[in-house]
Amino acid sequence: MDGNGKRLSEQPPLDPMLARRRQMVFEQIHARGIRNERVLRAMEEIPRERFLPPEQAKNAFADAAVPIDAGQTLSQPYMVAAMTAQLDPQPHERVLEIGTGSGYQTAILARLAREVYTIERIASLQDAARILLRELGMENVKYRVGDGTQGWPEEAPFDAIMVTAGAPELPEPLIAQLAEGGRMVIPVGGSEEQTLTTVVRRAGRTIETPGMACRFVKLIGRQGWPDPAEE
Repeated sequence: MDGNGKRLSEQPPLDPMLARRRQMVFEQIHARGIRNERVLRAMEEIPRERFLPPEQAKNAFADAAVPIDAGQTLSQPYMVAAMTAQLDPQPHERVLEIGTGSGYQTAILARLAREVYTIERIASLQDAARILLRELGMENVKYRVGDGTQGWPEEAPFDAIMVTAGAPELPEPLIAQLAEGGRMVIPVGGSEEQTLTTVVRRAGRTIETPGMACRFVKLIGRQGWPDPAEE
């Protein structure tokens, strides 16, 4: 029996990967200067290891991006943390995510915001992410398959927008869907390297602040890179 009168066998099972996630957060994220406690806690709690194909499970806590299905990647833990801290989603806010991918970034956002609207152009990726997120109890996520560069206009405006693929320039439809005072974090640049850029909409104009260099898969769509399958 424990101090609350419950048999030890009735206690919830310990998370066998929690210690490894805490080590990942401390060594790769906190040590590099990210101090947003809500982001750090979410990344300790969300089981990153479950968002990878079985053959990549050994790389769940690597300090690098990891390949997933359909030629996409699960971003490096530090990059996920840096982008999320830069966006700083609040508990009352509605967030639009462009690029569901594995669903890992979606899960982090869902833990931090009131509602998440996520768009993915590859249906198989979003189907898998939807199943996993529901298994994890993430009920505040809405899903769409389509061109993320067009956003989700009927649900706009959004308090925050996270773009998880590299764009050649800022997609105008996404800027238009930002609420007054809303912000967007997006990699902008060439196909090989981008700059992580924060955009804030204020008084009908946008303020762009460039950040760190980064490298993401291409943002495919009418306001992004052309679809190679259509070339």
